[in-house]
Amino acid sequence: MRDMTMVIGANVANGTSNLPLTPLTPEQELATRVRLGQALQMSLEPAEVLTLFYKHIQSAVSISGLVFKFANANPDQKIGRECLHHCDYRLTTDEGYLGEIIFSRSKRFVETELITLELLLGSLIYPLRNALRYQKAMRLALLDPLTLVGNRAALDSALSRELQLAERHDHELSLLLIDADNFKKINDDYGHHRGDLVLCEIAKGIQSVCRGSDITFRYGGEEFVVLLGKTNADGAKIIAERIRQQIAQTRISYHGKAISTTVSIGIATRKPGKAKEHINDLFERADTALYQAKANGRNRVVSSDDVLTIQ
Repeated sequence: MRDMTMVIGANVANGTSNLPLTPLTPEQELATRVRLGQALQMSLEPAEVLTLFYKHIQSAVSISGLVFKFANANPDQKIGRECLHHCDYRLTTDEGYLGEIIFSRSKRFVETELITLELLLGSLIYPLRNALRYQKAMRLALLDPLTLVGNRAALDSALSRELQLAERHDHELSLLLIDADNFKKINDDYGHHRGDLVLCEIAKGIQSVCRGSDITFRYGGEEFVVLLGKTNADGAKIIAERIRQQIAQTRISYHGKAISTTVSIGIATRKPGKAKEHINDLFERADTALYQAKANGRNRVVSSDDVLTIQ
């Protein structure tokens, strides 16, 4: 185990080797680090930064495969192929642990190569940290800070993408427009802080019954939107009804009293074979269905197909 200031922990599964040591000359080391540093500034995508690092270190140390295990929720990044001999490093800055990087190849690493890898890792750590910072900032920019579901900007982007995919492959896409019933009364009776907690519970309730492929957004105020890819009107009704029931059963304790709420849900579905539909048209149909759900007494689900049938 090797201890370093910026790069901590080198675990080498390697054995011994009689290969000659051929360390980089100071000039070669400087040139390699300059080229590497310039290359790593070309991207703010963590996966791309690691790919560039893998590519540019080959002239100094031959590597067959690289695996990076991120400290956050990012999936492992794997480049090349994993081999028998490997050396592992834990990357840490003064801001905390970034993750673990594993180099591997079929031949054993020698001491001079490990020293070179450690020198080159010094060029990786801050570009990688900056890329992770940027990724986190972009992710937070698309989240509603209260409920931690997607915000309006994320919705606009996702809806445009999903609608284009639905049109390209001619499959169904459903949109749920969800509105908390009598929410103003909750704010008036219990205060805006408790109202915020109710919104958080609604968001959790929606996500708890949705599928992994469904995407939830806070549209604004007490309104939420759920995009259901490859889902027809009947399937959307089933999911919407599960959401309605889940929210109706939710309780928040406040000074010995239970705060409860219900939601009304409007559904609009893009059907196969339908002419190209603008995003606003889909929203307008969902909004009309939501208005009908409110008019029918709230705490219910209405599809735009039902509204058209009634009319």
